[in-house]
Amino acid sequence: MIQKEFSAVLLLEGNLIYGDALVTVTRVRMSADMGIAYIYLSVYNTLYKQEIIKEIWENLARLRGELGKRIRKQVRRIPMLKFFIDDTLDEVEHLDMLFNAINNPGSSEMSMKEAMELRSSKTEGDDEAEEEDKDTDEEE
Repeated sequence: MIQKEFSAVLLLEGNLIYGDALVTVTRVRMSADMGIAYIYLSVYNTLYKQEIIKEIWENLARLRGELGKRIRKQVRRIPMLKFFIDDTLDEVEHLDMLFNAINNPGSSEMSMKEAMELRSSKTEGDDEAEEEDKDTDEEE
């Protein structure tokens, strides 16, 4: 319920607080006594995610008040709110990009196996060149 209602609050109040950034509530965890709501936010359309969270913290009283208006008849007390950045989707996107680079044979990057084979072939080539140099030195 907190996740749904706080998402609605951000939808209405978000543009006034943080502008064009897209902020979504990905998860809400409640403390055992239901006194603290740990809210995980995903932030998109901005490079400075921490700045958005800072602006949300600065408007905490306003956001908590709006949440209170929405849930006051369903809870005994309005929980304290704590915000965290949820960057799991960013991590998933980064991993997808890495997997695509590994699996794409036309990419400029190579797999670990290919890199090891290239490295071993270079060291073998260097060893053969050193042996040829030694042979020429001995002949002189």
